[in-house]
Amino acid sequence: MSNEAVWVRGVTGIQLHHVTNLQDARRFLGNAIMALNAAHVRTGDARFSGFAEQLKGMLAQAGTLEGEARAGMQQLHAMDPERFTRCREGEEPWPDELQAGFVPRHTCRDECLYHDHEVLDGILQCTCGRPPCRACTIAGTP
Repeated sequence: MSNEAVWVRGVTGIQLHHVTNLQDARRFLGNAIMALNAAHVRTGDARFSGFAEQLKGMLAQAGTLEGEARAGMQQLHAMDPERFTRCREGEEPWPDELQAGFVPRHTCRDECLYHDHEVLDGILQCTCGRPPCRACTIAGTP
């Protein structure tokens, strides 16, 4: 296991699964391939197109990994919808991610669609009665 810092995209209201990171990787690789192809068109330098070809293999591998991660998440949703919800809400880690050192998702900044944003259809998703943020208790305020 590495101790490297990792950028985690925060989304208010849910804990993202690592399939999102793999989607990002595929998008970034696709952008790199397009940029290298554009550089080849502008310069005629075959090194750019050769490098783009190498990245296409990595793009395919990232797609395979993303598919596997998505299948695992969908299987969890089908087999144990309550646990899926707890993971999505950030109450517990996703089962296929590292368990050690898990800190629940910060809920201290969540807002209620109904009361805070006056979305009438949001009454069924009211979050006003939730207990205090567990993550602040464990790791301090964000």
